[in-house]
Amino acid sequence: MSARGPERRVYALFGATTFNDPLALLEGAVPKPVVFAFPADVELSDAPIAPHWITEGTPRARSAKLAVAADGTSTVMAWSCTAGRFTWNYVIDEALHVISGEAFVTDEKGEVRRLGPGDMVYFPAGSRSNWYIPHEIRKIAFCRHAMPRPLGIVLRTWNKLVDLMTGFSAGEAALEPAQQPEMRTESRRVTAT
Repeated sequence: MSARGPERRVYALFGATTFNDPLALLEGAVPKPVVFAFPADVELSDAPIAPHWITEGTPRARSAKLAVAADGTSTVMAWSCTAGRFTWNYVIDEALHVISGEAFVTDEKGEVRRLGPGDMVYFPAGSRSNWYIPHEIRKIAFCRHAMPRPLGIVLRTWNKLVDLMTGFSAGEAALEPAQQPEMRTESRRVTAT
């Protein structure tokens, strides 16, 4: 076995064939093509809400999977639901952006928030919310399976190593201060009827 043998084996796990080409680390890291989708117009299929979660009405949920990460831990979904009330138990992290319609979401503290077009909310895995949809809502959801903290540290270390070796950020890109989005902390609390 040559001196380069072990390195070659490690990098081969990630699709690279040579140690001397740092960009080869990224070969095979993105096996799928870029996905362009139009979540406001995509055709959705039935995705029933668990019957024991429904508290009022007959809400009809529909969804379509738009994209899945190569490692299978993240999914982008288009989702819609008709009028009704239900409890949603989040088993994965979900960030959503409302495309159309509205919903009134009650969090675990009993606070009600109105969600409408353009609004975004994040629900961590293990949280629970009560939803009231007066007519219909359509959203795009970014779902991610939580990773145990030690594995997250290993992944961030790996991304930093790839960044140092290639000059290409494999993880979070740092935004310049002028690019940082302004975050609003006030919320729109409402009382649902």
